[in-house]
Amino acid sequence: MTWLEDGWRHVWLPYAQMQTAPLPLPAVRTEGSRIFLADGRVLVDGIASWWTACHGYNHPHIVEAVTAQVREMPHVMFGGLGHEPAYRLATRLAALMPGSLNRVFFSDSGSVAVEVAIKIAVQARLNHCQSGGERGRTKILAFLGGYHGDTFGTMAICDPEEGMHSLFAGLLQEHPVVPLPRDAASIAAFELFLEEHAGSLAAIIVEPLVQGAGGMVFHAPAVLQRLRAAATHYGLSLIFDEIFTGFGRTGTMFAFEQAGVVPDIITLSKALTGGTSPLAATIATDELFAAFLSDSPGTALMHGPTFMANPLGCAAANAGLDLFEREPRLAQAAAISAQLARELAPCRELPGVRDVRVLGAIGVVELERIENPAALRMALVAQGVWVRPFRNILYLTPALTISTDELSLLCTAIFAGLSAAA
Repeated sequence: MTWLEDGWRHVWLPYAQMQTAPLPLPAVRTEGSRIFLADGRVLVDGIASWWTACHGYNHPHIVEAVTAQVREMPHVMFGGLGHEPAYRLATRLAALMPGSLNRVFFSDSGSVAVEVAIKIAVQARLNHCQSGGERGRTKILAFLGGYHGDTFGTMAICDPEEGMHSLFAGLLQEHPVVPLPRDAASIAAFELFLEEHAGSLAAIIVEPLVQGAGGMVFHAPAVLQRLRAAATHYGLSLIFDEIFTGFGRTGTMFAFEQAGVVPDIITLSKALTGGTSPLAATIATDELFAAFLSDSPGTALMHGPTFMANPLGCAAANAGLDLFEREPRLAQAAAISAQLARELAPCRELPGVRDVRVLGAIGVVELERIENPAALRMALVAQGVWVRPFRNILYLTPALTISTDELSLLCTAIFAGLSAAA
């Protein structure tokens, strides 16, 4: 294939050592939960393109909405101009949120959404300082195993021992990173840390219920309740990073719903547009928004991604929200959860398997180690599935619309692939 071979000399792939990386598989078409390759092979996608394609690929309602939008107005700057897709989407997102989470700031990626959340939390403090408030609260409390993005601001609040970012440790702004308060020892350490250091903090950030790229590690809703209580007690903003967990992935529309608590800021992306177009949102409370209001231009939120609120992404997101209203996505997530629990269970008996766990439409097989992730990935491709092992886990985060037969193929392929590698 000329385009692949010629382009290979110029493309820089994500998370890949380019000196040893093999040629990627040439994808030419998608449909539902399937990826069609140039050589005629068809793969059932077990990870929905990094969890984005929650409605499956090429859903006709989203395609129709984006097609109509591209003909009418593909893009217009959001500075000084407004357009109906963005304003309608902001209204709909706010309506899905509890409490006073009413102010939506759009951007174009999850990492930037988190950067904006950090900036809101810190600048709200700085603005308050200008009117005589408490100074020095500029740090973000994050957690071991957490992942919030690959930009410099977000790398600084990821697990510092995590392999992707440890190289940059000396270049990053320092933020405290502690264990999640999930058992007696970590709860005591968390409470002691806050007693000693809360005066330096602006916010706490967490991925609710699931630390995704940190290893698909689950925690109980009680952890979120504990964080909410602590943030309220010490006057901190609580940020829930739902870029992975939002839009039905954990079985509820948003993960925080399972804890019955309300954050001060929530970040959304990935499944927001059904995997159709880049778009992200940072949603803040009215109280935080009010901290930026004054007669001084200097207290404004000075952030503005060029493609923020792009009409194509907003059209896709509005169509995706239509589908959550019209089609049984949460019931589908519950059915996927039950099937994953049933069909991944045999993996527990395989040598080297440390754990098998399921939450909503997330299935995880954790191993002692994966000696050769690339070889395992290609062994799974040979069975007709696309699953991307990383670190020591195999995981499934399929489209919520996946068929039972397709999901069975994924689970069977994982069992067979791990059996062959044992």
